This record gives sequence, C-alpha cells and structure tokens, in this order.
Amino acid sequence: MSQSTDTDPGTVADAVAAPVVRLEHVTKRFGDFVAVEEADFDIAEGEFFSMLGPSGCGKTTTLRMIAGFEQPSAGRILLEGQDVSRTAPHKRDVNTVFQNYALFPHMNVFDNVAFGLRNKKVKDAEVRRRVAEMLEIVRLPEFAERRPNQLSGGQQQRIALARALVNMPKALLLDEPLGALDLKLRQVMQLELKRIQRDVGITFIFVTHDQEEALTMSDRIAVMTQGRVDQIGTPTQIYAHPATTFVAGFIGTANLLPATVVSQTGDQVTVDSLLGTQFRVPAGGRTHSTGSDATIMIRPERLVPAGAPLHGGEAAGTLECTVTSLVFQGPVVRCQVQTPTGADLVAHLGPEDDPASLSVGSPITMTWAYEGAYLVPEALDAAHAGVTSVEDDETEAVAVG
Repeated sequence: MSQSTDTDPGTVADAVAAPVVRLEHVTKRFGDFVAVEEADFDIAEGEFFSMLGPSGCGKTTTLRMIAGFEQPSAGRILLEGQDVSRTAPHKRDVNTVFQNYALFPHMNVFDNVAFGLRNKKVKDAEVRRRVAEMLEIVRLPEFAERRPNQLSGGQQQRIALARALVNMPKALLLDEPLGALDLKLRQVMQLELKRIQRDVGITFIFVTHDQEEALTMSDRIAVMTQGRVDQIGTPTQIYAHPATTFVAGFIGTANLLPATVVSQTGDQVTVDSLLGTQFRVPAGGRTHSTGSDATIMIRPERLVPAGAPLHGGEAAGTLECTVTSLVFQGPVVRCQVQTPTGADLVAHLGPEDDPASLSVGSPITMTWAYEGAYLVPEALDAAHAGVTSVEDDETEAVAVG
C-alpha cells in the first residue's frame, strides 16, 4: 500500500516549513516483524500533528522512536536538523504524556509541575513564575496545593500536560492521553488540548485510534495501516479526498462502489459500476486511464432520497433500493438501504430529507450530487464487497458490489 502526502492536487496542504521533526525513510523491525516501514515525513514547528490508525498499525512505535524509547532499524530521525536516531531519550528536547499520567502522588500540583525545572536547577523565582504561568494556561491555578488524588481525570491530565510543557520542549508527544476518560470528558478535553497547544505554540505529536479526536484537533493527520503511512493531509483532505480505500473506510463511514473507468472528459469521469449502471464522477484533478479499476466514495451525509434537497450540484445518478433500517440519532436519522445485489448503503438524513415519510421494507430511490462523490484511484478489494469493517471494530465502510 503506497504512502501518500498531499495526494489531492485540488486541495494541496500548505508546504511544511521549518520542520521540528523529520523522519527519513524510517523502518522498525522486531525480528521478522516490520512494525514501521519507510516512514518519511516532516512535522512543522507549532503544528498539531496526529498519527491515526487501528491497533497494531505502527503509530505508537513511531512515536516511541521520536521519543527515543525505540531506535529505528533503518533511516534517520532528525530534531531541528540534528540526527537523534541514537540519542538517549533524556537528551532529546521532547517530552511525552502517556495515557497513564504518572503524577507523583506524594507531591502537590505545584511540585509536580515544578519537578522538571528543579531537576534542571532553575532558580526558585523562575520556577514559581513558570509554574504559575503554566497553571494559568491549563486553567487550574487554584489547584496548586492539591494532591493528584484530589483531582478529576480531566484535571489530572491537564496537570500532566503542564508538567510536560513547563520545560518548553521542542515537541510534546502524546500517546492516546484521552483514552482513560469518559466520552463527554474526552470531547471537552479535545477542545482543551487544541486550545493549550495554540496558547503555548509548541509542536504536538498526537497518537490516537479515534477518528473524531484526530479530525477535531489536528492541523494534519498521518493515517497509518500495517506499518505504513497511507496518506498525510489536513482533516478536510483526509475526509473528502482519501488516497486509498482504507483511508476512505477508516475515516468515518463511507459508501464505496467498485467501478471501472469508461472515459474522461476534462474533470469529469464516466465509470461503470458493478450494478450495471454508469455514473459521472469528478476526476479530482487526476487523469484516470480507460479500463482502470477505481472506487466511488459517497459519504452518508451526501446520499439522500430522490426528491430531497441535494447537497451541492445536480444529481449524478440514482440507485433503486429497499429501506432496511431507520435509527434515530438526534440530529440525523441513520437510514440503511439495500441494493438489488444485496449490498448495503448508509445515509444520514436530516429533517429536510423528510425521514418521517420512510418505513422499513419500502422501496426507495437514492441519489447524490455530482460533487458529492469522489473517485478513489484504487480498486476495492473483492474481500471487502458488501458491508465491510476496515481493520477496526469502530470503523464501518460500506461497499456496493
């Protein structure tokens, strides 16, 4: 599976300037097992950069190599232009926050945050100033005298961040730090983390398997699978213009239609689907060879019943289906439909789509706007035909075929 960075010519990310961290063709092997293969990318100063992927994809191993806890089997890791591939962790100007915050239980909040500064023999007046400043940034100045066991999970996390940030490292490495929090607190802390990162201006390198976390907080995301980086881009690029079928399926829910390219005129491609119908799809700034295999991606929010308002542009095609499920999810109704081939599609219907008029078992014609489809330049694996989970229990990709 090929690594791709800024793969969509129409939405190329801003050039990465002044990289704080650079990985040059980094590979990590454990015996015969390749945990990370040919990771090659830069992380800019002041960037919130996330490594996203399912368990076992190599993201934590990559983070550990940046931190110095693992050494690459091949390639180099540079910190501000200096090769640190064989440098001990304590000699690298980076700090790490883990899921277990590891606060010192016998110390109060102030002393926990001050620990690194005191180890560096910083003068007391400067310690007090910098600790007070950091507690203000994490919005916990009134908790300076409390012990960690007197804090909530979210408060403990912010103190762990303050302790790591008070030394002003070149990069802060975060290994799934929100995983121990409940859902509502995790959502609050996503926004807090991004705010703190903006306030201090330090590069954050964040590891997660949670797509919502990555999309909410990141400036750029590296999507990883099986030890390789599939695509690097902004959240918008990754979601709207995936480079591979894996990325399409892993980032949210996707309806994926196997297709063969019939012709291309300008930025319009005509494709044959396995349903025996032809559709027009934007070329996405690429040239697609006649006869080549590709995959049409339609996100659930783009798929609507015929006659409902289209989300941008004219209709690109229709599919005759049967409603198999209607689930109320607050702002939307999750409508699952089945094609004549027996494959499932999913649509997220708002009030304007009149979901109340639908019933399970009734026939329905589904459609989408021309701009609502995207042509992934990769054939859909035959093993993923039908309703498919792409290497993660929380991720659902829906394929037609």
